[in-house]
Amino acid sequence: MLMSIAAAAAPKSENPYGLMEALQQGGTIAWTVFIILCGMSVGTFYILFTKLIEQQKVINQGKKVRATFWRAASLKEGTAKLEKNSAYKQIVDDGIKAQEEHTKLTDPVEAHDWLHGSLARSEAAINSKLNGGLAFLATVGSTSPFIGLFGTVIGIYRALIKIGAAGQASIDAVAGPVGEALIMTALGLAVAVPAVLAYNFLQRRNKSIQEQLAGFTVDLLAYLVSNGAVKPAIAAAPAAPAAKPVAAPTKA
Repeated sequence: MLMSIAAAAAPKSENPYGLMEALQQGGTIAWTVFIILCGMSVGTFYILFTKLIEQQKVINQGKKVRATFWRAASLKEGTAKLEKNSAYKQIVDDGIKAQEEHTKLTDPVEAHDWLHGSLARSEAAINSKLNGGLAFLATVGSTSPFIGLFGTVIGIYRALIKIGAAGQASIDAVAGPVGEALIMTALGLAVAVPAVLAYNFLQRRNKSIQEQLAGFTVDLLAYLVSNGAVKPAIAAAPAAPAAKPVAAPTKA
């Protein structure tokens, strides 16, 4: 009676099939797969947050361009209103530089073709920077399930070895290796899914930004080749509210 009460009062043993226990049973291969997947996951979220900040900066710059740039009296005055080292300022600076360099060319090249090529090169450089890091997300999304599957295969292999050594397929003999195999599969999927979602989300935002940059480049090209005669239509600035008339003092 006392023994049964003591056994009931004794604390339950820890779960022998948890993550750390599975990694310890898996040895070097399991730890290597786990560390690789953790590195991929950290890299995925780092790229996601840094690219979101970078994209938001370009989006805010585009709003400022539409609000102030085309209202300036001259191109240089409009450029001075843009943020330093912004994507739109880089395109404008490259356009002004190409316009100045066109007069130095010895071969007859049309100004339109020369400016178009220079602006396209500038826009392509910005797009390349915006797409930086997305290849890593695509790689993680496509390879992490297979890395987890590698750990799964090793876990199943170890389970079969234990079955062969024990001579029978008892649960306690194969539960550890099989649990390790399933954990590795789950880890691979847990790393792949956020990477794929982040890649698609950032790619969609990049496409929207690139469309805005392309439209600005076309407008800037038309402005340059027409010496400022052609510019996009600008909505009128909101008028300031009229002041209320002051009531005349009444006579006593």
